[in-house]
Amino acid sequence: MKVIILAAGYATRLYPLTLTQPKPLLPVAGKPMIEYVLDNLAPIDGIDHIYVVTNAKFAGHFERWSKAYRADKAKLNITTVNDRSTDDTSKLGAIGDIHFVLQSQNVADDVIVVAGDNLFSDKLPDFGRYCRAKNAPVLAVYDVGDLEQIKKYNSITLDGDGRITFFEEKPKNPTSTLTGIALYYYPKSTLPLIKQYIAEGNNADQPGRLIQWLYPRLPVYTWKVPGLWYDIGSKETLEEANRIFARK
Repeated sequence: MKVIILAAGYATRLYPLTLTQPKPLLPVAGKPMIEYVLDNLAPIDGIDHIYVVTNAKFAGHFERWSKAYRADKAKLNITTVNDRSTDDTSKLGAIGDIHFVLQSQNVADDVIVVAGDNLFSDKLPDFGRYCRAKNAPVLAVYDVGDLEQIKKYNSITLDGDGRITFFEEKPKNPTSTLTGIALYYYPKSTLPLIKQYIAEGNNADQPGRLIQWLYPRLPVYTWKVPGLWYDIGSKETLEEANRIFARK
């Protein structure tokens, strides 16, 4: 199983913090965000390679970080993949980056995709077990508890088996506080569909759009994230995460 960490954004909303440092390497409670992601995914059985996809501006930053992190976690194989973008006008988008990694690295395996700025408080071995049992695309979900908050993310409806029956990015009139987050599982059998999505010229930016395109075509299941989850999109959420994780 492979992991693709999405880290190619420029995080302009966090300027000046992210002018010279990529967002996933910003510290939360003294530790880079990306290390929370990796440390919580590490208990999943069968992960043998991690690809961090980033841009030309920050590729060197991730190379230096991964060398230090590998020295501490000797068994971890990490490859930094430079998508060659230089700013927001040339970026490939999150789905474009997933496709770029799959093609450039010749990935033909089950894949976990996760945003490098997603903070999880709990370890995620059950996510791996659930995904293997389903052998179908899986979207991790979290209850944000606020219909206004949902408007920034996406709104989903599930059947009794946890299968998605409705998915909408940035809904204007959400009816549920459950949202899909940037943690996905794609079994090997579905990788050609990602290629098809790109080939058809669909929106390659927000990763949730791939789920929105997939769920009418084949079963897509959900898994509820335990503990706390933070999407670090602003200085305020970064400050809040620092306070919460420092206590933990």
